[in-house]
Amino acid sequence: MTWSIVAHDPKTGAFAVAVATKAFAVGASCPFVRAGVGAVSTQSMTNRYLGPAVLDGLARGLAPAAAIEGALAGDEGSGIRQVHAVDRFGRTAAWTGRNCVEWCGSVAAEGISVAGNMLAGEPTIQQTLRTWNTGDDLSMPQRLMAAMQAGEAAGGDRRGKQSAAMVMVTTEDFPDLNLRVDDHTEPLRELRRLVDIWEVEGIARLGSAPSKANPSGVTDLDAIEAGWIARGLDLRFRRQSVIA
Repeated sequence: MTWSIVAHDPKTGAFAVAVATKAFAVGASCPFVRAGVGAVSTQSMTNRYLGPAVLDGLARGLAPAAAIEGALAGDEGSGIRQVHAVDRFGRTAAWTGRNCVEWCGSVAAEGISVAGNMLAGEPTIQQTLRTWNTGDDLSMPQRLMAAMQAGEAAGGDRRGKQSAAMVMVTTEDFPDLNLRVDDHTEPLRELRRLVDIWEVEGIARLGSAPSKANPSGVTDLDAIEAGWIARGLDLRFRRQSVIA
């Protein structure tokens, strides 16, 4: 009941998932990413345990097809699952269970997989991939948005629209970008609005936030206050005098 992109950018090391569906809060169920490892979307009659299991397999060095096979081995519902993944080498694999609702299937290229079920037709994923392949001059979030909106224009989820999400990780143990539209009449349009805001405000915060390279982040009170003042905010840290 969903279509999604799992993607890897070898230039930045980023992994990302973008997903849309006619169901509530898809971002809480389908997308999984792990820095340096891969990206996974688990969908159809979603089993959320599959995402971490596939990523664990990729982290052990399994190819995506083997990681997906291993994750599904103990799942009696594998016939109603759809799972696809990409690893740090740009390799992809997808599983569409024999009982998934038509139209269902997947397409892939180097570093990118598109999969969906309960779709209006195959053009949804074909146009999603085609648009991704022509957008390499865009930032990864904008490239994902363009591809997903092209897929929607080609038919999308045959039941309609309700939620969408995007998650992206680069170097940290948590996402750089994690955006969700849980219930909206135009979820992809709203997700694009949030992506546009993130590219102004979210990226700026990444440079000062704690990270592996700088575990405490920016802590200079004067520097932080200068940023607030530049934005017209009347905010100041409390300062206590040191008593000898």
